[in-house]
Amino acid sequence: MAHSRDRLKQLEEIEKDIVKVMQSAGETIAELSNENPSEDMVNMKATEFVKSLEGVEKGLTEQINYLTQVATGQPHEGSTYGVDKDFELATSRTAIVKGQLQEVQKILKNPTVAKT
Repeated sequence: MAHSRDRLKQLEEIEKDIVKVMQSAGETIAELSNENPSEDMVNMKATEFVKSLEGVEKGLTEQINYLTQVATGQPHEGSTYGVDKDFELATSRTAIVKGQLQEVQKILKNPTVAKT
């Protein structure tokens, strides 16, 4: 459960970084649209944009890699799907065997049932 919260926090941080990317892109475009844009300011804003964008890309790549592991059934932290599925199958098999044993028990108690 804590692992899921950590993932959600990471996604929230990525969302904030996306806002920063948009802001720095807007600031860069605003500077470029000035009549006499400052080359230093444009370079600074463009560099800020690229760094922010790289951070977003890195964070999203990590999240996608995690989701790929989850979707392909590879073991990962916090997943109980495999264990839950194994338990469900074992429960079903146990119920089938129990039913078969009850039938055998009836036959053993009353051999005439088996002849009909």
